[in-house]
Amino acid sequence: MAVGREEVEIVKPRSDKREYRRIVLRNALEVLLISDPETDKCAASMDVSVGSFSDPEGLEGLAHFLEHMLFYASEKYPVEDSYCKFIAEHGGSTNAFTASEHTNYYFDVNVDSFEEALDRFAQFFIKPLMSADATTREIKAVDSENQKNLLSDAWRMNQLQKHISEKSHPYHKFSTGNWDTLEVRPRQKGLDTRNELIKFYKENYSSNLMHLVIYSKENLDKIHHMVEENFQEIQNSDKSCPHFPGQPCTSEHLQVVVKTVPIKQGHKLRVIWPVTPEIRHYKEGPCRYLGHLIGHEGEGSLFYVLKILGWATMVIDLTDAGHEHVQDIIGLLFKYVSLLQQSGVCKWIFDELSALCETKFHYQDKISPIDYVVNVASNMEIYSPEDWIVGSSLPCKFNPGTIQMVLDKLSADNVRIFWESKSFEGSTDMVEPWYGTAYSMNRISVSTIQEWMSSSPDENLHLPVPNVFIPTDLSLKISEEIKFPILSRKSSYSSLWFKPDTVFSTPKAYVRIDFSCPHASNSSEAEVLTDIFTRLLMDYLNEFAYYAQVAGLYYSVHHTNTGFQVAVVGYNHKLRILLEKVIEKIATFEVRPERFAVIKEVATKDYQNLKFQQPYQQAMYYCSLILQDNTRPWTEQLEVLPSIKGEDLTNFLPLLLSRTFLEFYVAGNIERVEAESIVQHIENILFHGPQPICQPLYPSQHLTNRVVKLGTGSSHFYFAEGLNPSDENSALVHYIQVHQDDIMMNAKLQLFALTAKQPAFHQLRSVEQLGYITVLMQRNDYGIRGLQFIIQSTVKGPGHIDLRVEEFLKMFESKLSQMTNEEFKSNVNALIDMKLEKHKNLREECAFYWREISDGTLKFDRRETEVAALRQLTQQELLDFFNEYVKVGAARKKTLSVRVYGSLHASEYTTDKNQPVQPSSTQIEDIFGFRRSQPLYGSFKGAYGRVKL
Repeated sequence: MAVGREEVEIVKPRSDKREYRRIVLRNALEVLLISDPETDKCAASMDVSVGSFSDPEGLEGLAHFLEHMLFYASEKYPVEDSYCKFIAEHGGSTNAFTASEHTNYYFDVNVDSFEEALDRFAQFFIKPLMSADATTREIKAVDSENQKNLLSDAWRMNQLQKHISEKSHPYHKFSTGNWDTLEVRPRQKGLDTRNELIKFYKENYSSNLMHLVIYSKENLDKIHHMVEENFQEIQNSDKSCPHFPGQPCTSEHLQVVVKTVPIKQGHKLRVIWPVTPEIRHYKEGPCRYLGHLIGHEGEGSLFYVLKILGWATMVIDLTDAGHEHVQDIIGLLFKYVSLLQQSGVCKWIFDELSALCETKFHYQDKISPIDYVVNVASNMEIYSPEDWIVGSSLPCKFNPGTIQMVLDKLSADNVRIFWESKSFEGSTDMVEPWYGTAYSMNRISVSTIQEWMSSSPDENLHLPVPNVFIPTDLSLKISEEIKFPILSRKSSYSSLWFKPDTVFSTPKAYVRIDFSCPHASNSSEAEVLTDIFTRLLMDYLNEFAYYAQVAGLYYSVHHTNTGFQVAVVGYNHKLRILLEKVIEKIATFEVRPERFAVIKEVATKDYQNLKFQQPYQQAMYYCSLILQDNTRPWTEQLEVLPSIKGEDLTNFLPLLLSRTFLEFYVAGNIERVEAESIVQHIENILFHGPQPICQPLYPSQHLTNRVVKLGTGSSHFYFAEGLNPSDENSALVHYIQVHQDDIMMNAKLQLFALTAKQPAFHQLRSVEQLGYITVLMQRNDYGIRGLQFIIQSTVKGPGHIDLRVEEFLKMFESKLSQMTNEEFKSNVNALIDMKLEKHKNLREECAFYWREISDGTLKFDRRETEVAALRQLTQQELLDFFNEYVKVGAARKKTLSVRVYGSLHASEYTTDKNQPVQPSSTQIEDIFGFRRSQPLYGSFKGAYGRVKL
């Protein structure tokens, strides 16, 4: 590999104005430099070509553990956690992940702090420190991370697939690691894990196995100099890139049906064909071509047929009826593969797919620098330099032979079938060792699959038709210079917020319509019926809208607390066709009994599976239920579901839509006259037909978002047992309510959160090792703002964790009072830089403005006004804010502690609950009784009359 700068013509999107340069340092480190003068964040990603496949025998999870350890300290920066502290205090974020064959480390940070951040980051790979104390503590963090995954079906099924493979192949390994693999077993063998860790690092972390991406505002020459300054010292031991020959699945692991018991309700079917990685043929795209056809959801597809038969909701999610017809489903799948064989490889399908991919590549949204560098760094080991940006996303060489070669591997003698269902409980005879997943395995012959093909329904399977949604007009419209959304149109039926694209210059648009329907939230029955209505709408539209999705035009219909929302986003050329189809379906909706039964079954399982949420998610749910008025528990909805019938929905729908207000947000490559035309068209269909479906709301019906106003100087506690008795994890949400949306108060709260976030993580997670999930973040309920600590743990119960949070706040009080003026200014400037960060794409901008509309706060210039407030804020004002609202015992402090007790701390639940209630404390026994007894903040939403054109 030639050292120095090498001119390579890197393929990039036509609209991409960034500059790229490939260089190779003297130590053989390959680097891609990216210069983006418009960026307001810099980022870097280092990809090391060593992953969990390289774990030494008997030290499962060592590569993952090393990834954790490199964050602690280095010889140059020996203070523990100083890297993460620096990144957090300068507006950035940092993380890493360990994959099978590579490990990726990455960060972003504000522009003016990039050089120092880069120097600190480089030390991971030059001289990291791995102290004995930190090593022991971080094994507990890895163990906590694994504990979090033990009851996750995704992790369990992934490991089961690995378990049923060749033991000698590294694919078979357990990659996360836990206390047993990293502490107990090594100690029994006389191994010192820290010594093994250092040895693994020295043997594997060689610069010639690393690929670095740097994303900066500076010009390429300056970035080149920065990289040489910081990364030349990484040692090059000239190690060969690890290769893992052989197949993970031999004949013993093929032609098998594996029946397994999941944690959640429902049935799934996974049909897997091991195929040699397509990377050798990425420009021919054989797997992309075949995946496009087998995964298609339009008329004539496998999915369409299974749906018509009522057997599947997605290709792998089975209904109860589908579970009884798995042999037929597998038979139909192989029939479809047979159809592909008989049809031959179709050039028109490849050309259409290639054209879609090309449009998608050249008109792709800009993403955040941190995501971009991770994507590109992950590509560098795999692709040649000219394809580092594009990867495999542009299949451009039509090669029927290559596609046929892969298609031939989708055969009955090369298949692995994994079938998940609770109904297999008690009928399995094996257990996967790492997650304890129960399963049984049987051989399946080619002749059996052929019999299933013969006996399966004779349905009209056929290839997709040409896609009418492919955009052909990608021109940009001349837009008005409008900086913030404007209220362009308002009537008793609707309001239209409009914001043309003046920033992104892409042929895309965004339409969101909020249907505010008072009858949607009158009761738990009404909420369930509205939910099923929106699911059925999505279901009915799928065959039609799937073609739009393939062509880059996306839609959603989802249930909200106040009705439902419709969103369409993507290329603007044919967006209106899809939107009008959605509205037409709403206007002409009829209940189809066979689909109602399927969707009701799916909804029931979704509600039943809420009890398997992570404990910290349960705690956050209880917190919302306590704080947000007019919200109902999902348990009530689950209770009413069995008695709900199709005719109930038929009768309910006219009532649901009878009184409706529509709030539109239209943005992007679209003119105001067209936006107003869309609104008028939809009003005509819903409000002005011969027999109007909708009528305007009465003034008294405009819906509000009300939030409980906790008592000043009071502490509130809610205790709950974890909903899944098998889950050992407990969780705490410690919420501090502060104020209703106010620009100066927001600035103080946000600055405190930025200042305290990393110290809280370091103390509660890194030092005390309370749990892998440990975070301090802001909370915003419809404009009511506060702070929340979220911690999940098997180590300690929620009561103990609550005390540790208060101890942290006491400890942090002295740190805050001792903060120097320079540190204060640095934090303020970091937060200002974060606030002034530009939106990367249309979706991001729309999400920001829609939140203002949805909450009713309508502060579209929020970032600018909060920056102005920050510039005026003094250090004393920040201290006063802490002393008044956050400090333990503060006179105006309002807290809510939600404690969820896992099975390891079940005994503490009763003990803690029966503790005498302290003065100025409230134990919440009945959420709804408590809510009814409390004052509420005023609602920004529903103040309809105050918004003027």
